[in-house]
Amino acid sequence: MNIRLSSNKRGITIIELLVALVICAIAIGAIYQIFINQSKAYEVQDQVVDIQQNIRNAMEIMVRDLRMAGFDYDNSTSAVTVPNIPYNVAGNSITVWYEYYQVGPPLISEIRAVTYTLNGTDLDRTVNGSTERLLENVDALDLTCGIDGIIGDYGTQDGVVNNWINSGTVDNSRDKVIAVRVSLTTRPEQANLQDDRFIMVSPRTLTSIVALRNLSIKKM
Repeated sequence: MNIRLSSNKRGITIIELLVALVICAIAIGAIYQIFINQSKAYEVQDQVVDIQQNIRNAMEIMVRDLRMAGFDYDNSTSAVTVPNIPYNVAGNSITVWYEYYQVGPPLISEIRAVTYTLNGTDLDRTVNGSTERLLENVDALDLTCGIDGIIGDYGTQDGVVNNWINSGTVDNSRDKVIAVRVSLTTRPEQANLQDDRFIMVSPRTLTSIVALRNLSIKKM
């Protein structure tokens, strides 16, 4: 008896192999593009978190100094006198004077003149002539001052803001400033101008209203 074995097996054709390779290439390309997009999104979000944290830190320091404007530790161990008008506002710059007092040891009693100014795209903080860069990539520093009457005219001063005016129009010898609205606008750092990852990221703005509490209760 003759037994005949038949086989219907056949190999992969060149066309099938090429089609499979093309499909694999498309799938790998799609996965790689998703990975690149996710990496870019992560980096952008990381930059956004950084600028938000940096602008908060800068604002906290600025608010702390502004609140101290006019503070004078009036006792026998205080060796300094704060100016009667302890502020100077000029455009996008503001300077405040106050006494820094530390009981110690060692005992410290000194006048601090603190200036905030926008230098190009950098927010600088100058304390008694020593300057530090507080915040980079700043698009705008806007100051609006709350006025409580006229200096020397006590009848117009009641500790309440009468009107808000732009810092550029403040007369430092006439207008009693008791509050400042500070608005800081900053953006992500973009080292390469051809890098379009940050185009969709809008500048971040933080606004705070600071009451100059020492001046609200002081006749000037």
